[in-house]
Amino acid sequence: MKSGVRALGVAESTRGGDRSTLAGAVVRADRVVDGFVFGDCTVGGTDATAAVEGLVADLDREDLRYVLVAGLALAWYNVVDLRAVAEATGRPVISVTFEKSEGLEPALRAEFSGDALDQRLATYRAQPPRRPVDVGDERVFVRAAGCDDDEAAAAVDAFTPEGGRPEPVRVARLAARAGDCWRRPEG
Repeated sequence: MKSGVRALGVAESTRGGDRSTLAGAVVRADRVVDGFVFGDCTVGGTDATAAVEGLVADLDREDLRYVLVAGLALAWYNVVDLRAVAEATGRPVISVTFEKSEGLEPALRAEFSGDALDQRLATYRAQPPRRPVDVGDERVFVRAAGCDDDEAAAAVDAFTPEGGRPEPVRVARLAARAGDCWRRPEG
C-alpha cells in the first residue's frame, strides 16, 4: 500500500455519564497522523452508526480511503451498522477486534429485552461475518463492508506496524480517552 493512503480510525471512551466520547484519527499508511475529529454517542443507545457517519462528514476529507472502527459495539452495546456507514460515506468500513469471542448475542440478551433487544439483534445480525486476520505475530478479528476480505486484511496489515493494533485505531483510542478526561475530569 502506498505510504500516503489514509485511514480514519474510530474509537470511544466512557468515564461515566450517558454520553461516550468518540475520536477519529486520520493516519497515513506511513504512520503519520494527519488529523483528528471528535463526537459522541449515547451510552447504551442506538446512535453509534449516525455518530460514525458524522465523524466522516465533519472531516470532509476526500483523501480518506478506509474507516477502521475499534469493535462493533461502542458505548455499552451501541451497535455500529458497518454496511450503513460504508454506504453513507462511500468508503470501506472495517471493524477490528482483538479477542476471540462467541459474539455479542449472549451479552445483548443478558442486557436488553423487548424492542431494545430486537433492534440491536437486527443490526448485529445484519453485519458481515467476523474473520481472523494474522498481523505479524498477532491475530485480530475483522468485519468488512464496502470491500472484500482480502482488501480488508491487506488494509489492516498495512496500518499495523506492531503489536496487533492498527495505528489509526490505536491513536483514536488515545485521543478518545484524553478527550473524555477533558470533558469529565475527576473530582
